[in-house]
Formats: sequence, structure tokens, C-alpha cells
Amino acid sequence: MPKNSKEYNKKNYGKYHWTVKAKKERAARNKARAAALKSGKVKRGDGKDVDHKNPLSKGGSKSIKNTRVLSRKSNRSKWAAIANKRKWKGYKKAKTIKKK
Repeated sequence: MPKNSKEYNKKNYGKYHWTVKAKKERAARNKARAAALKSGKVKRGDGKDVDHKNPLSKGGSKSIKNTRVLSRKSNRSKWAAIANKRKWKGYKKAKTIKKK
């Protein structure tokens, strides 16, 4: 099966994203976003992300104290910096955004 095929990508995506751990982390992120919406920190479609200061994947807590509101650009560049530290077979290095 070629690596660019939809079946290959779906299979590899499912190896992690359909696991119990991934579902729990996704639920925690959704809960944090809902809490920020309710408190008025973010609005729907405002281009902001609710960020966990200490990432859930790195053992961060799910508490509201561990969250903050960041612009989408700064939050995604934070993730790219974390992802570049990972080294495993077949992982492509994420592109970091340089600040001017």
C-alpha cells in the first residue's frame, strides 16, 4: 500500500487518535474550551486557542489553572517547538515560526 494513499493515512491516524488515552486528552481539551467560552475568555470564531500551559501529553493537569488563552499562531508555534524535540522513526520535524 503506497504511503500517500487514503487507507494508509487513515490506518496510521487511527493508531493513536482512536485510543482511549487520545480520547481522554481530546475530551479534556474540549472541556477547557467550553469552560473558557462560558467564562467569556474566548468567543466562537475569534481565532484564539485555549492552551494547556503544561501539555496534557507531557503529564499536565486538566485543571482550569493550567489553561490560558493564546492566539492560534503562538499556540501552534509552541506545539511545533515541542514536536521538534521528539525523535522517533518516521516522524517529520515540524516547521517552527520565527518571530520578527
